[in-house]
Amino acid sequence: MVNVTKRFGSITAIDHVNLEIRDGEYICILGPTGSGKTTLLRLIAGIIKPTEGEIYVDDKMVNDVPPQERNVAYVPQRYALFSHLRVIENVAFGPLSRGLRKEEAFEVSEQMLEMMRLAWRANSFPDELSGGMQQRLALARSLALGSKILLLDEPLGALDARLRVEIRYKLRELVKEKGLTAIHVTHNQEEAMTVADKLAVLKYGRIRQEDAPQKIYNEPQSIFIASFVGGANFLEGFISEEYKDGLSVQLRGRLRVRIKENGYAVGERVVLALREEMTRIVGEAGRNINILPGTIETINFLGNFVIYEVMLENGDRVNSKVPIPMDHQKFQKNEKVFLYLDPNYVKTFPYPSEGLYRELEVI
Repeated sequence: MVNVTKRFGSITAIDHVNLEIRDGEYICILGPTGSGKTTLLRLIAGIIKPTEGEIYVDDKMVNDVPPQERNVAYVPQRYALFSHLRVIENVAFGPLSRGLRKEEAFEVSEQMLEMMRLAWRANSFPDELSGGMQQRLALARSLALGSKILLLDEPLGALDARLRVEIRYKLRELVKEKGLTAIHVTHNQEEAMTVADKLAVLKYGRIRQEDAPQKIYNEPQSIFIASFVGGANFLEGFISEEYKDGLSVQLRGRLRVRIKENGYAVGERVVLALREEMTRIVGEAGRNINILPGTIETINFLGNFVIYEVMLENGDRVNSKVPIPMDHQKFQKNEKVFLYLDPNYVKTFPYPSEGLYRELEVI
C-alpha cells in the first residue's frame, strides 16, 4: 500500500497509510474499535476502492482489479455463509468454483473441517451451528480456496478462550506450512503477539508503529503504543536534576524517581511509563532508590497472576502484576507497602501537547 487514504464523506477512515507485507509473512493489524482495521482489509480485498493512493499485489497495482481476481481469501466479521448449503458444501464451494474436481474439492474441504474441529458437523446447515462454529466454518471455507493471501477480520473473536488459543496456533502453523501470506485484524493483543511476525498498530486510520511484536512491546514509540500494547502505568512529572548516568524526575507530592535516560532538560515535563510486571511491591523501604510509599487499594486475581493496585502517597495509582508462584508475601487490601520502580525499565516520553489522557484515548 502506498499513501492509501479512504474517506467516507467527511470521515477519514484510512489516512495516508504505507504498508509493505512480504510473501509468507504473518502480519497482525492491531488497534482499538474504530481505528480503521476492517476498512484496511476491505481495501486490500478490493471490496472498496481507495480515495487516494495505490494498492499492489505481487508488484501489480490492483486498485481497479475486482476481488475475485486478486487471489485473496477474505474472512469477514459477518461470515456470509450459504444458509441453503450444508457445512461441507459451503467449504467446497470455493474450490469447485475455481475448477477443482469434485473429489479433490471435497477432500480439501474435509481436511479444513478436521483442522477446525467441525468434521462431525459436515452435513449440518450453518443455521444449526453456534456462533463459534459458524466462525470456524467461515475460516475453513476461506482456507479451502487455496489463495496465497488470507485476509482475516477478527477470525477467532467468537470462539471460547480455550479453543481460540488452540485454533490460533493451528492457523499460524498452516500459514507457514503452505507458504501463505496472512493479514490478520484483531483487537486482542495476546492473540496478535502470539501469531504475528510483524504488528502494525492503527489509531485514527494511521499506522502509529510497525515492527516485530517484541520490538513494539519493549520499545514503544509513543504513550499510546505503550498503553495499548501490553498496558503500562503512567506517572506525570518534570525533570528536576541531571546526573552523570541519568536524570531525576519529580512527581506530584515531591516524590522522586531516577531514570537512566538523557536528552531531557531540567524543568521539562515528561511522562514515565512502566509495565505492570516490571514494578515490585516490597514490605520495607530499604536503601534503594525509586522506593515509593503507598497503600494496596485493590487486589485482582487473574489465574496465573495477581494485580495489585497501589495508591501512592501523592494520589497516583500504579498496578503491579505479580506471577502467582512469586506472590509469596500475599499483600492485603489497605496494607501499607513500598513500590520499587527499576530505573532500567522506566520509559520516558515528552509530555503530550494535548495532555496525557487525550493521548491515551482509543476512540
